[in-house]
Amino acid sequence: MDGSEINISQSLQFRLSAWLSLAIFALALAAGIFSFGSAFQDAHELQDDQLRQVAALINRQSLSIPQSSGNSPDSDPEARIMVRQLLPRGSQANKPADELANLPVNLPEDLQTITAQGISWRLFVKTLDSGARVAIGQQTAVRDELATSSALRTVMPFLILIPILLLLVSYLIRRIFRPLKSMASSLDQRADDDLTGIANNHLPSEIRPFVVAINRLLSRVAQSVAMQRRFVADAAHELRSPMTALSLQAERLQAADMSAEAKARLLSLRQGIQRNRRLLDQLLAFARVQESSHGPAETVSVQQVFRQVLEDLMPLAEAKHIDLGVTGELDAKVAATAVDLATLIKNLVDNAIRYTPDNGRIDLCVQASEHSVTLQVTDTGPGIAQQERDRVFDAFYRVPGNDEAGSGLGLSIVNAIATRIGATVTLDHANKQARSGLCVSVVLPATSGLGHQASGCS
Repeated sequence: MDGSEINISQSLQFRLSAWLSLAIFALALAAGIFSFGSAFQDAHELQDDQLRQVAALINRQSLSIPQSSGNSPDSDPEARIMVRQLLPRGSQANKPADELANLPVNLPEDLQTITAQGISWRLFVKTLDSGARVAIGQQTAVRDELATSSALRTVMPFLILIPILLLLVSYLIRRIFRPLKSMASSLDQRADDDLTGIANNHLPSEIRPFVVAINRLLSRVAQSVAMQRRFVADAAHELRSPMTALSLQAERLQAADMSAEAKARLLSLRQGIQRNRRLLDQLLAFARVQESSHGPAETVSVQQVFRQVLEDLMPLAEAKHIDLGVTGELDAKVAATAVDLATLIKNLVDNAIRYTPDNGRIDLCVQASEHSVTLQVTDTGPGIAQQERDRVFDAFYRVPGNDEAGSGLGLSIVNAIATRIGATVTLDHANKQARSGLCVSVVLPATSGLGHQASGCS
């Protein structure tokens, strides 16, 4: 809860929405109060003009002045306008029985507000051309009610407009900040090795300097990473020549006469040199597959790559009496460079040969569907435990308790190539019931020209 509150309070979008909403509400409230007061005053002035017009009509038309309420059964007694002639108290003609029955005869001319029998009245007193004085009045409560109703109708658009404006402001702010969220989402979905700059064509000018600074930082990071990879590749390349020379010298030394103990030590030396040469080869391969620049994708035949890998690695399999081959005759074409696909499969098969016991079996197969092509390498080795399957793709990581010689780079190279060509790699047991063996599946997007045949995997 605290973290959520902190994030909201630090949100520029939230603060902008809050302040704009508060400003709109305050301005609308002030405008509403002013409009209400102005409409209320205008309604009172209009009602005062009505009283003057009634007096002017009586004066021009010489109308008789009623001295009784004369209520119509269909009229509202509270909404009526009362007309009374101001007569002395002793006059016999002054016999009204309503609220204005006892108005003082000396009321001043023009508009005024009085209280008669506990009721507030708004009166207009005028002396007619005939010399008679009349009072035209209306209850102030009725006037206030009519004025309030008129003022509320004036303010009503403000009451409707305020929530619409608040919703509109919130929508516009979200729309303005949408490019930033889209940019953050695209950055979050990038691959780890994608250090290309951020496009700033459609960003606000206030945000563009920040994006330019990020692009400069990404450029510096990319240069640093490239220098590190180049150093690894150069170092591995420079070490290959002396390691080859050491290997040749060890082979020549083997032909010399020596004791059995010396031959055993020489054998260990040659094995160590061979492991170092393999490590250097894999470091070079790992540096190459991590390079962001690579050749354009082409349509590669999977079966052709299988044959190439078998030709290169068959001697290693025969040395351990492993049955290495391809199951099925199905061929499929995938979008990748021949070097990438051959390196990927070669590392998978090489790992399978190293970890499969003598007299074991390794099968290569391909499955094709309308939307994907799946390459599988299955062996009869010990397999990889479920809890280790995520870590084996890390560089230089080796499963604990494994005595086989290796560098821990094979599956890292496979994962890097798969990421680059848009493939996914999954690990599972080849024999799920016995929980033994390893089945590596590489799923690639299908391309046009696939041979939609039955699956080649048994």
